[in-house]
Amino acid sequence: MEKLSYLLEHHLVLPAYGQWIIFGIIVFALLFLDLFVFHRHAEEPKLKETFWACVFYIAIAIVFGFFVIYERGTETGMLYFTGFLVEKSLSLDNIFIMSVIFSSLKIERKYQHRVLFWGILGAIVMRGVLIGVGEVLISNFHWVLYIFSAFLIYTGIKMALHKEDEQGKLEDSRLFRVVSKFFHVTPEIRGEHFFVKENGRHYITPLFFALIIIETMDVIFALDSIPAIFLITQDLFVVYTSNIFAILGLRALYFLLAAAVYKFVYLKPALSVILIFIGAKIFLPYIGIKIEAWQSLSITFGLLFIGIAASLIRPNPIEAENK
Repeated sequence: MEKLSYLLEHHLVLPAYGQWIIFGIIVFALLFLDLFVFHRHAEEPKLKETFWACVFYIAIAIVFGFFVIYERGTETGMLYFTGFLVEKSLSLDNIFIMSVIFSSLKIERKYQHRVLFWGILGAIVMRGVLIGVGEVLISNFHWVLYIFSAFLIYTGIKMALHKEDEQGKLEDSRLFRVVSKFFHVTPEIRGEHFFVKENGRHYITPLFFALIIIETMDVIFALDSIPAIFLITQDLFVVYTSNIFAILGLRALYFLLAAAVYKFVYLKPALSVILIFIGAKIFLPYIGIKIEAWQSLSITFGLLFIGIAASLIRPNPIEAENK
């Protein structure tokens, strides 16, 4: 134990660029293995494989969290885990939207993986851009954090009061009409192809159309999640890495939970309380209350656990009425 304490106190800390390089290598390796090794051919994901893929991605994120603790200290590590939990939880909305998009466009499960891979790759880039913009704003205008806080509190209240309505058809949405104006869309699936050429004219297939919509929706959802992570910490390394590790396993989580995500009816109220808590944290020191990093992590984890447990123990009220 003494040797371990000595190592933690006297270990060599990597420079910031070295930590970024390790993170980049891990992300590149995961994406390469996913596309070129494990999913070279279009096939429907198996439940067992999907489950272990989810476990694997979460394990990688946890191990990286301990790397953050080792390199940057326990408090920063706790902030990383808090950010990861919040981002992972908010991604459940993405899963529901993905399910609606794929079912509306009648895209088979064996082709969905290709769309989601490129969708997540695009999300990695877009999140980087949005986080960079957020960091510049906060560095030059610190009061932006108070706007983020007010926005999160508003979002949390709106989420708590929102009632689930029946989803309309994707073809009737404004987004569908806008995209259709700029692209010729072929109604048929053409294998794994995003583009086809017929009679001298280029068309996009439903796969690429789904990709456009998924990327657009991710940017919309990021407008909620990125202010949340900036209110947890302004450490750019922690902000970006927790965000990316949360969405890297989103594809596997989708295939595991797509059919059951609507059953977690008490998760959304829990998320609304978490958003209000994170938004209100910046104002608490003014009334003499200081929330430590480990306390923030404990509260976030506790609320998520209660929301998930309540959803599993108590039936969906709508389902119960229909029985």
